[in-house]
Parts: sequence; C-alpha cells; structure tokens
Amino acid sequence: MTVAELLERISSAELTEWMAYEQITGPLGPERLDVLHSILAATVSNAARAKGRKAVPKDFMPQWDQGSGRAGDWQQMLATVTTLNVRLGGTDQRTGVAS
Repeated sequence: MTVAELLERISSAELTEWMAYEQITGPLGPERLDVLHSILAATVSNAARAKGRKAVPKDFMPQWDQGSGRAGDWQQMLATVTTLNVRLGGTDQRTGVAS
C-alpha cells in the first residue's frame, strides 16, 4: 500500500498518532518479529566474521522507547505528534488549519 492509498483510508493525524504509539511501545504487527530478525542477523554476522567477539541478538535489536527514563510529559508528546502531523501534511483538528 502506498502512502497516498493509506491516507485515503485514514487521516494524517491518525497516522501520526499510530507512529507515536509505535515509537513508544515497539512495532505493530506480528508479535515481536524484531526479536526474530535480530537473532537471524546475529547468526549471519557470526558466520561471516573472523574469530573474536561474537555478535549477540541484542546488537541488532532496535531500542524502543518504552518510556524509559522519561516522565510522561504530555506537552512534549503533543509537540512530537504536532511535528509529525506537520511533516505528513496533516490538518490540526484543534484549529482546522492545514499544516
């Protein structure tokens, strides 16, 4: 599905909210394929590398936010969502103004 097709089905504001949600919680979709891919990447890396330090799956695992070390400051979250909405050409539903 292209971005244009996606935006025909949902608003850019909703897409922005899903992007922010995924950034905090980790990937959407089939359960933890990121873990399986990191295991595969470590295996391939170890097969191709010379003797020495071996790669571990953690070396290839994306670091999802999970709220670690940050308070849930709603103003910062709103600023992030607003910025993403602007970048995607969305409309601010609070004001009705196109970004």
